Amino acid sequence: MFRGALQGDIGETPNMFGAIVDQSGTLFGVWAPDHREAEVVVTGKGSFSLSPQGKGYFAGHVPGVTAGDRYMFRLDGGAPVPDLASRWQPDGNDGPSVVVSDSFKWTDGDWPGPSASDEVIYELHIGTFTPEGTWPGALEKLEALKALGVTIVQVMPIGTFKGAFGWGYDTTLPYAPFAPYGSPDDMRRFVDTAHALGIAVILDVVYNHVGLGDHFRAYGEQFFTKRHESEWGASFNYDDYENGASAVRDFIVGNAVYWIEAFHVDGLRLDAVQAMIDDSDEHVVAAITRAVRTAAAPRTAYMVVENQPQERLMIERPEQGGMGVDAMYSDDFQHAVRVAATGHNDFYYRDYLGTPQELISALKYGFLYQGQRSDMRDAAYGTYNLDTPAQRFVHFLENHDQVANSATGARLGALMAPARLRAITALLLLGPQTPCLFQGQEFASSNPFLYFFGIDGEEAESVATGRRQSVSNFPSVVDPVMQNLLARPDDRSTFVRSKLDWAEAESNAPILALHRDLLQMRREDPSFSQTSERRIDGAVLGDAALVIRVTTHDPSGHRLLLINLGRDHNMGVTAEPLLAPPPGHRWMPYWSSEHPDYGGAGRRPMDAAAYWILPADCTLVLKPQA
Repeated sequence: MFRGALQGDIGETPNMFGAIVDQSGTLFGVWAPDHREAEVVVTGKGSFSLSPQGKGYFAGHVPGVTAGDRYMFRLDGGAPVPDLASRWQPDGNDGPSVVVSDSFKWTDGDWPGPSASDEVIYELHIGTFTPEGTWPGALEKLEALKALGVTIVQVMPIGTFKGAFGWGYDTTLPYAPFAPYGSPDDMRRFVDTAHALGIAVILDVVYNHVGLGDHFRAYGEQFFTKRHESEWGASFNYDDYENGASAVRDFIVGNAVYWIEAFHVDGLRLDAVQAMIDDSDEHVVAAITRAVRTAAAPRTAYMVVENQPQERLMIERPEQGGMGVDAMYSDDFQHAVRVAATGHNDFYYRDYLGTPQELISALKYGFLYQGQRSDMRDAAYGTYNLDTPAQRFVHFLENHDQVANSATGARLGALMAPARLRAITALLLLGPQTPCLFQGQEFASSNPFLYFFGIDGEEAESVATGRRQSVSNFPSVVDPVMQNLLARPDDRSTFVRSKLDWAEAESNAPILALHRDLLQMRREDPSFSQTSERRIDGAVLGDAALVIRVTTHDPSGHRLLLINLGRDHNMGVTAEPLLAPPPGHRWMPYWSSEHPDYGGAGRRPMDAAAYWILPADCTLVLKPQA
């Protein structure tokens, strides 16, 4: 080991982060505004001082350092720390960083990118999606997702975090793909293969807080805001420009661009953007979206947000003061359908009754709460979105939060009868909004999806206590017996139990066939396309029955969706004009959730011009015949 002087031209790159390898060595850059000196310590090759570049930046080119070399930064002679912009951390959150080459033989040159319409999203967690819990393991399942009808895979956060396993939302080193999932090139092969199959890949990223065990403070407190408070702890400084906000924004926006350029990722799902507090002229969400689209060009990019206040400005154009994203997730649809299907509306479900009218309104307007009072919040909730196009909303029945926010992490198949599950699945997959499936939903996975975080010590106890308190907001979880049954997040068995059992794709083939057929109908029938000129309307038929009418210019394109989540419904009295067929046509059966191929009880004969019964827990699709 030796302490050497830097050689070579560092160029005009004072605001670069991380290690960039070239033919003669590696350029290192770091922002450490609290420090006067910075050096890079390269394993087996020595320590090298980095040159001050002004405004807290240090940089330098080290000849002979190549891909695979390990390094750490030392600031003001202190203990070595990982690079905040590390490209790989094979020894974990606290280990040395690794120089990584972005060279990869891509085969996706003709890939155009995703569309803003007619997409089908599939959310997965790499660690539990397959028994292996790796990128290569997930790659082997891409053919199955293609056959299902998926067009966008949304991957839960993969930035490095503390611990051996976790959901990923406690990201500490956002540029480094979590090593247990595989190498950076394993991730690239996954994306490249997905593109070859016509599937886009977007990443779930966390820019609203940093996770336990972060190293940001070792570099500078200026990374964090002192102006705003976040419910999850330290939040990034996006708007205090006298204290480094420009550098922080460069770091975060640069991370978003890195995934697009170095991994050919097709966009991002931004987590809880309401906690990305920013009073800048250009909000950081808008800056990220703009940068991602620029980096992806000429390919298209798909940007979607989780936004609890349900703010319309998220999808408005930047020139109108909006963020310019493509879509927003809507919890309202999931909450209303879950209450309708299970009958329970405690804790945050108490704002929903699960009535047929709620389901109709969710399909017509996306958000149910658009500025009226929420009982849970005891305040107005949501913003006006009555005229927002359907493709601007993403609807779902399950996601990581809504499955795990319970005592047992039970999937929907464990909470209701199979017939009811089939009926609500049709409502999701044929609804006008963009549908999203959660891993294993397509074959009614029976394994739970629990909250897991593989840390130890006092931090593990703190996380377990916080999780117990959170789910205890559901009254039934207060039961002492249930308290004793709650899975510990730090227990490896909690993580293992959450892995999918792919044998169920065969044993539960009927429900898988239902998903495939519905997505094929959505894909091939223009009446269900978000790009068609259609009108969506609906009406209540009974206590648990409703009709959704799709109206097009061409009478042959009209469709009726009849949903009944209650007892057999008498269709003898039908004083509802939406049930009327187009002139010169009559309604004919098109699809039924009770088809025997799906495990149903069989399709009852029906004649819409006569007395007939809409079966219990059933969805029917009718189309006109001249």
